[in-house]
Amino acid sequence: MLIEAIDPGRALHLIEELDAYQASLYPPESNHLEPLEALRSERMIFLGAVEDEEVLAIGSVKLCEGYGEIKRLYVPHPQRGKGLAKKIMVELERLLADRELAWARLETGIHQSEAIGLYEALGYRMCEPFGDYLPDPLSLFMEKKL
Repeated sequence: MLIEAIDPGRALHLIEELDAYQASLYPPESNHLEPLEALRSERMIFLGAVEDEEVLAIGSVKLCEGYGEIKRLYVPHPQRGKGLAKKIMVELERLLADRELAWARLETGIHQSEAIGLYEALGYRMCEPFGDYLPDPLSLFMEKKL
């Protein structure tokens, strides 16, 4: 299994699954999903956990001024418990550090306890909204110094 840069179109099924999952938890105004074309932009790095040509999990980072924003981290239920999310996060952080970006930041929803637990275990701490985000009672904002 490799964590590698892929075209987001290869993982469209996972992107759509994540969209449906997020829509079941939060209203549209609290979902901050990057569309497929944005995931292909120069400002994004999109990774997949790939085994035998199959994309098992995904994650990406948006390159911003002074930080990277983690986006679209998703591991479908059949692939959970294998450490894929952690491996993707570690690689995203490495890519940010290689670009001399000092911070990794993210927004996640309050109903995603597994994700919050992972982020805390990786050293992320709560912070104020950043970038274009506004305060939202359904969102948590986290950051980690790299």
